[in-house]
Amino acid sequence: MPRSVNSVASRARRKRILKAAKGYYGKRKNVYTVAKNVMEKGLTYSYVGRKLKKREFRTLWIARINAAVREEGMIYSEFIHKIAEKGIDLNRKMLADLAMNEPAAFKALVASVK
Repeated sequence: MPRSVNSVASRARRKRILKAAKGYYGKRKNVYTVAKNVMEKGLTYSYVGRKLKKREFRTLWIARINAAVREEGMIYSEFIHKIAEKGIDLNRKMLADLAMNEPAAFKALVASVK
């Protein structure tokens, strides 16, 4: 019995990997086995990066809120505690945006919380 190989699917699989590796340097872009390894590693990094991005943005928002609140003579932890006590339901992203783009509104918010 003759050997059966599905060359159409194999070629498509290789083409998909090599197309994704386009723009890489050296053998990474045109040698299938190298490109496959690099693509797998890149996809892993992108997955991890999506998780890290969330942490990094939260850290940035906290730093911005803290800087804006300290100008008003309060510290970040106090501010967040008092905001929660008052029942003001604004997340850190919104608070940071207010602090950066609407300083007057943020100042009024801090005054209402004090």
